[in-house]
Amino acid sequence: MLEVEGLSVNYGAIRALRQVTFSIAKGEIVALIGANGAGKSTILNTISGIVPAAAGKINFLGKDLTKTPPHRIVELGICQVPEGRRVFARMSVQENLEMGAYTRTDSREVSRDLDAIYQRFPRLGERRKQPARTLSGGEQQMLAMGRALMARPKLLLLDEPSMGLAPMLVETIFGIIQEISKEGTTILLVEQNANMALGIADRGYVLETGEVVVQGPAAELAANPEVRKAYLGE
Repeated sequence: MLEVEGLSVNYGAIRALRQVTFSIAKGEIVALIGANGAGKSTILNTISGIVPAAAGKINFLGKDLTKTPPHRIVELGICQVPEGRRVFARMSVQENLEMGAYTRTDSREVSRDLDAIYQRFPRLGERRKQPARTLSGGEQQMLAMGRALMARPKLLLLDEPSMGLAPMLVETIFGIIQEISKEGTTILLVEQNANMALGIADRGYVLETGEVVVQGPAAELAANPEVRKAYLGE
């Protein structure tokens, strides 16, 4: 579904990514793990068209996205749940979800999807008229995920979904990620909690200072002594 080849990204004189190559097949959950500053979020932002690539190619379903504007990338079927959630604070829960469907014109289907989001996230249904800023961190994470799902993405990019959440909520969010995957959405997951990420992923890539240093099936990465020592706290 997605092929990233030789991707390099610069922030001024700083090389954030160096010749990164990886792929995602339809239906997979692929995890990107690594320390802060390794380049994980930069990869997602470049796929989304927010950050320009200095070199390399991003192919999605056979189409080169490298110079495609962000709104067109959403229309093609890629949606990102950003780090820190980035909900529209003054808008209501429902307005935030409706913003997720801004590229769609099928109003009846949008209404059905809205009902489906409220079924998946009952707390959002209870708070549909509340401003998003009044929600807890976990509720805002659910809202950010629901907003992205309203675009009916083929590929969902998740950036640090567990950040700042209590352990019980982290388990809830990861359970929802697995449900979304089982329903047919392909997922690229960036996550500091490497144990959780590798626990639900099919495959993983480890990044260090902008380069892929280890890759393989998630179970193999979780069993790799070097990965365990560096990222799994052992």
